[in-house]
Amino acid sequence: MELENTIVEVLKTIYDPEIPVDIYELGLIYEVKIDKDNNVEIDMTLTSPNCPVAETMPKEVEEKVALIETVKSAKVNIVFDPTWDKDMMSEEAKLELGFL
Repeated sequence: MELENTIVEVLKTIYDPEIPVDIYELGLIYEVKIDKDNNVEIDMTLTSPNCPVAETMPKEVEEKVALIETVKSAKVNIVFDPTWDKDMMSEEAKLELGFL
């Protein structure tokens, strides 16, 4: 559980370039899986399939999570099901962007 919290903290340092909110609060992270050997697999989505960072953001997520001392490896799976929409954002993100 501690490792998962550390991963979430790292994810909160990565921002969507078009929206001033981190990818975790935006609801782009669907699942973080950690196996017994501390290999991490993250299912995430993008705000749209044509997102300008579709190539670079998953790589940034993998690289930053892999830098965590106890993580053996990190892999990101991009998924578009379910499709992201603004209802997936945290209350904090909605407030930040003026949706509340």
